[in-house]
Amino acid sequence: MTTTFFLVRHAAHDNVGGYLAGRKPGVRLGADGHAQAVRLGKRMSRETFSAIIASPRERTQETAQAIARAAGIDTVETDARLDEIDFGAWSGKTFDELNLDPRWARWNAERGSARTPAGEGIADVARRVEECLAEVRARFGEASVVLVSHADVIKTAVCLSLGLKPEQGMLMEVSPASVTVLVQGDWGRKLWQLNETIH
Repeated sequence: MTTTFFLVRHAAHDNVGGYLAGRKPGVRLGADGHAQAVRLGKRMSRETFSAIIASPRERTQETAQAIARAAGIDTVETDARLDEIDFGAWSGKTFDELNLDPRWARWNAERGSARTPAGEGIADVARRVEECLAEVRARFGEASVVLVSHADVIKTAVCLSLGLKPEQGMLMEVSPASVTVLVQGDWGRKLWQLNETIH
């Protein structure tokens, strides 16, 4: 039994790279992001999959809906385990502001042990991601499923699949509106494709 996970990062919001969106409410796709999502939907419509499951953030839901429309799927499920890292008070701050905070420097230098102001660490992310993947495999078995999430969550899933430490995800690039593919069989889980960017 082989399960295929299409891990899709949401398309771009208006100021991607300018500030830490985190779990700040109301962060939606910008014009470029909507165009990316349409192209992503066309790309994913070439695949056969049984379900689309997304993080609760607006930008992931909008991206997932674009895929659903293109693929003719009626329902997008929501799973909080695919949510962005809980950055707490850091959410919504610009990177210039964050660079003045020594806790932010520690988070980036010691990702394996540091925690965000909300108390979540990368090990917490790894636990919820692994639980989500295991449950999806148990539910869908010999099928493909689209999981729409966030860069650090996808990187963590890749690290878990490759036997790497979750913090080593910082060595990878996962772009907006990109597709990363994992496959899992009785032999374990492996990386099939990393960061296919949809132009």
